[in-house]
Amino acid sequence: MSLEQEISRRKTFGIISHPDAGKTTLTEKLLLFGGAIQEAGAVKSNKIKKGATSDFMEIERQRGISVATSVLAFEYKGHKINILDTPGHKDFAEDTYRTLTAVDSVIVVIDVAKGVEEQTEKLVQVCRMRNIPMLVFINKLDREGKDAFDLLDEVEQKLGLRVTPLSLPIGMGADFQGIYNIWENNIQLFLEEKKQKVGEAIKFDDINDAQIDELVGAKAAATLREELELVESVYPEFDRDDYMNGDLQPVFFGSALNNFGVRELLDAFIEIAPKPQPKESSTRIVKPEEKNFTGFVFKIHANMDPKHRDRLAFVKIVSGTFKRNENYLLVREGKKMKFSSPNAFFADKKEVVDESFPGDIVGLHDTGNFRIGDTLTAGEKISFKGIPNFSPEHFRYINNDDPLKAKQLAKGIDQLMDEGVAQLFTLTMNNRKIIGTVGALQYEVIQYRLEHEYGAKCNYEPIGIHKACWVEADERSEEFQEFARLKQRFLARDKYDQLVFLADSSFTIVMTQEKFPNVKLHFISEFNNAN
Repeated sequence: MSLEQEISRRKTFGIISHPDAGKTTLTEKLLLFGGAIQEAGAVKSNKIKKGATSDFMEIERQRGISVATSVLAFEYKGHKINILDTPGHKDFAEDTYRTLTAVDSVIVVIDVAKGVEEQTEKLVQVCRMRNIPMLVFINKLDREGKDAFDLLDEVEQKLGLRVTPLSLPIGMGADFQGIYNIWENNIQLFLEEKKQKVGEAIKFDDINDAQIDELVGAKAAATLREELELVESVYPEFDRDDYMNGDLQPVFFGSALNNFGVRELLDAFIEIAPKPQPKESSTRIVKPEEKNFTGFVFKIHANMDPKHRDRLAFVKIVSGTFKRNENYLLVREGKKMKFSSPNAFFADKKEVVDESFPGDIVGLHDTGNFRIGDTLTAGEKISFKGIPNFSPEHFRYINNDDPLKAKQLAKGIDQLMDEGVAQLFTLTMNNRKIIGTVGALQYEVIQYRLEHEYGAKCNYEPIGIHKACWVEADERSEEFQEFARLKQRFLARDKYDQLVFLADSSFTIVMTQEKFPNVKLHFISEFNNAN
């Protein structure tokens, strides 16, 4: 197949939602339809014996939440589909924000009972800033929840989206009988009770078919016909250009756990979702069809396989063909590298691939060369933009609990920070180490992983810090010298040796900026690829 054909058959997307809306379960079911797994597991239910394929870290299985973005790929109807399943929990939002730089479109999952929740609002905002095409899946229709039209209004108002339903539920909760598929003009009634296998659907071409009344009852059939008329008069018709520009969001209804509506979602998705898109770099826009390979690291994961102590850098391919055993340039370091066993993913299963194409995610074994945001190319010196490092919201001193394991602890912290799990700040005054995270749950994850993956124990100590501010100033100027002298107790270096001011309150930040106008304080540090 030519490069253009390979590109046009690829779809790379992320699934985002508030925790517990059913994101990981939906991922499992998409894999089930793709034939990638024969039996789906769900994150929660103890009745379902199999754990979810995409939750492969021990702590995820214990907690029933996803804490790391996992990458899954499968073939479906001639398309190669790459899913990035992101953590919904707000304490892991940073991982999700970075993952959104690697997707071409997004599926937003909303719980029918809870409606639009806080984390969903934040994530959708990030997608809107980047004009990422979004598709909405309203999940858990087998439970009692809000009325379909009330939910559509809520999605429009709270998320600021312009929606058009492409399927409608027939009943809800105990009365839920199936889905009318507006996109393909048919009805799918699910008569299967087994939750894990795919049920057979019954199709109708005409909404006025008398058989529908027999199957769902005259009342439900009449309601459905009324609702369809309402949809036609109130909502805009689906327009693919509007969807691609982020101006229109199609909505599907279903129940991932019971396999309702998932196939419809997938079939419509492969028809409308974008193929791999161009990406902006420091000097120009890079198009997927270009002959030369380019890609960037959006995630680093240590110990994907605890038995082998390996680190993997996840690289999204932007253009050209990535080939095994070819020399590629790591732009920041200016050095050539060769990869003998690049991996393609299937949750925690990996296989070595000889070549990969734009849209694909490859895992490269890393001995500590990569940082998040690094660009790899066939030789051109460019770097991709827009992978942010946010100022943490929680800070604690980290102390070694076992003096004999100091080396293991240092190595563990170093590798976990490279993953972007949290940020490390070393005080310039006494070299004490402070860990900053976006969410408090991160500390447990770090402690757990240090002990179980590196054999090192740590404890934390509280510290009164409000925000980390990256400092931009002329370090030779008198103003900076004065700033450094007065604030020396609060100055630290981050992992990349950038100077950081750890402010104890928002008042301190305001006063500092007034007193030292030429010392600029930043709350986001774009990963610094230049040095």
